[in-house]
Amino acid sequence: MRQLDRLTVENFDTPSLLLMEAAAEAVAQAITLHFSGDLVGKKARILCGPGNNGGDGAGVGRALARVGVQTDVILFGRVDDTQGDARTNFEIVRRLASFEAGWSAQSSPLSFLECASITDWEEIARPRGTYDVIVDALFGTGLIRPLEGVYLQVIQHLAMIRAARDRSSRARPLIVSVDIPSGLNADLADPIGAAVQSDLTVAFTAPKRANVLPPASHFNGELMIANIGSPSVLIESPEAKLFLIQESDAREWLIATRYQPDSYKNTHGQVLVIAGSRGYTGAAALCGNAAMRSGAGLVTIATPASAQSSVVAAAMPEVMTTALAETDRGAVSDEAIDHVKRLASKATVVAIGPGLSAEDERTRKFVKSVVQNRTTPIVIDADGLNCLAPWPAELRGSKAHPLVLTPHAGEMRRLIEITDKSELTDRVAAVRDFAVKQELIVVLKGSRSLVAGPDGRVFVNPTGNAGLGTAGAGDTLTGLIAGFSAQAFATLRGDANALSATIAALYIGGLAGDLAARKLGMRTMVASDIQSHFGAAIRLLDQEGETP
Repeated sequence: MRQLDRLTVENFDTPSLLLMEAAAEAVAQAITLHFSGDLVGKKARILCGPGNNGGDGAGVGRALARVGVQTDVILFGRVDDTQGDARTNFEIVRRLASFEAGWSAQSSPLSFLECASITDWEEIARPRGTYDVIVDALFGTGLIRPLEGVYLQVIQHLAMIRAARDRSSRARPLIVSVDIPSGLNADLADPIGAAVQSDLTVAFTAPKRANVLPPASHFNGELMIANIGSPSVLIESPEAKLFLIQESDAREWLIATRYQPDSYKNTHGQVLVIAGSRGYTGAAALCGNAAMRSGAGLVTIATPASAQSSVVAAAMPEVMTTALAETDRGAVSDEAIDHVKRLASKATVVAIGPGLSAEDERTRKFVKSVVQNRTTPIVIDADGLNCLAPWPAELRGSKAHPLVLTPHAGEMRRLIEITDKSELTDRVAAVRDFAVKQELIVVLKGSRSLVAGPDGRVFVNPTGNAGLGTAGAGDTLTGLIAGFSAQAFATLRGDANALSATIAALYIGGLAGDLAARKLGMRTMVASDIQSHFGAAIRLLDQEGETP
C-alpha cells in the first residue's frame, strides 16, 4: 500500500494531501451512512496519532464539523513535532478551532487539544462525556511494535467504554477505526499486543492482511473498503498474490453460468458423489443434496451396499444412488474400482470422501486409484483426504482434470505432515506452498476460509459465521463446490475454471450460512439449513438470472 500510494503521487500527479482528504471524506461518509444521514445533534471524539493516520483523523474531524457534528479532535503529541501532510491537517484544525471559538457566540462545533503525556490524557478522559462516535486514528499501517504508555491507556479506556456500552445494551458510541484498528500490525494475522476493538473499520484502496485474516480481523468489526483515488491499474498489479473475495466475483460466475431457455439437466452437469459407509450415511446425503440444490442437472451418490438404504432415506428424491462393493466393516472396497470408473465416465465432476472411512487399507487403495486415474475434475474432502494423507508427492492436479481439496486445519496438518499446531500459524503461506507444489486448488476451511490456486494466488472469503462450524457443514460445502464445478465444465466447457467455481461456491455457501443465521440464529442452525438458503443467496446476487 505504501508503494501504491507513492506511485499514485509520482506517476499520476496526485498530491498526497488530496489522498488524505479523500480518506477523511470516506470515513466521514461511512459514519454518515451508519446514522442514515442524520447527524444533527451528534457528538464525536477523534483520537489522532502524530502520523498520517492521525492526519486522516484530523480531516475526519473537519468533515464532521462542517455538517454540524460537535467534534473534539485530540492530537497525541504536539503539532510542532508532526510532519508533512499530517502537520498540515493538524494546523488547519488548530486554526479553525481557535478561530471559531473566538468568533462564535455559541459553542464551536470544532475543538482541538494537544495531549502530550499520560497526565494530559487522564485530565481529558476524566470527564464523563457522552459521544455518539469515537474515531480511532492513532496508528495505521506502519505500526510494528506493541502499543505502550499513553496509547495503551487509550485502548484500555476504549475497551472500558465498549464494555459499559454492551452491558447497558446501548448502541453508542460507535467506535470507528481509520484504515486499521490501532495496535494491529497491518501485515500480520496475529495481534502483536492490545488493539482497539472497533465496530467499523474503513480501509483505504484495498484491505490489509490484518483487516481480513483472523484473529486480527476480529478487531475490525464491519469492514468497508474506500477508493480514495488510486488508479485501478495500480490496484490490479500482477504482483498481487493475496485477494479478498468480493460479491462481484460470485455474481460474475453466476452470470457466466446462467440457465438458458433451451438448457436442461444434461447441460447443467452431472455429479458423482462417492461417500458414506455403514453408520456414516448422513454425510453422503448432505453432500449429494447440496450438489443437487446447487443447480447441477443430475446427482448420483455411490455408497457401500449396506449403507444405500439409509442414504436413500436421507437424500432428496431427485438424487440417485448406486451400491458399491464393501469391506466387512461396511466401507467401500477396492473391488469397486471398475464400477466407479464406469460411473465416472458419465459424470462431469466427482466428489469423494464425506463419511467414507479411512480405517481400511482397501478403502485407501480405492481412493488413491480413483484420484490417480480420474477423467474428470475431483473434489476431495474428509476421509478422502485422510485416505491420501500424507499427500503423495507424485499426485498432482492438472488444468484438464483439476483437484480441489477442502481440508480443515487438522486434515491440512495431516496432508503436509506437521504435528505442531503452531506450524500452521501462517495459513496463507502453508496453503499457497502446498497448492503450488502439487498444482492443486486447496480450500482451507475455518474462520475466514482460504482458497489457494496452483498459480500461487490466495483468496480470503469474507462470508460465513460461527454457526457454520456445525456437523455436516463441510459435506455441504463439498457438494456445493462439486455442483458449481459441474455446471461450469458443462456450460463453459473449454473456458471452465475450477478455481472460479470454487471461489463462487465458498462465497455463496458462506452467504447462505449468514442468511440462515439471521433467520434462525447461529446456535440452532444446522447444515441442512445452510443448504436450504442456497436459493436465497443466489437470488440475492443474481435476481435477473434467476427470474424466468
